[in-house]
Amino acid sequence: MPRAKRGFKARRRRNRILREARGFRAGRKNFRRALEAVHHAWIHMYRNRKEKKRTMRRLWIVRLNAAARLNGLSYSRLIEGLGRAGIELDRKVLSDLAIFDPAGFSKVVAAARQSLAA
Repeated sequence: MPRAKRGFKARRRRNRILREARGFRAGRKNFRRALEAVHHAWIHMYRNRKEKKRTMRRLWIVRLNAAARLNGLSYSRLIEGLGRAGIELDRKVLSDLAIFDPAGFSKVVAAARQSLAA
């Protein structure tokens, strides 16, 4: 029985990995090293997609705290007041509001402060 070479399937698999490794440095055009580097890259990509969500939430909270303090309220009191007032804006939207529409954000803070007083 003749020897069956892998041919097309193996070449397609190798080329896919080498295409993923495009732009990598230091001998990553060698298939074995490229495979290892691509697998590491995939691990970092997966982890950092999760980490990005945490990082962005922290940034929104920092921005909200700064904007709320300019309006005479702390971040925690702002969130408590928004909950009591029934204003269901998430931190991302509130952060954008604080940056791009400070007057509108001041109205939201005033509503939160009023619900805290009541």
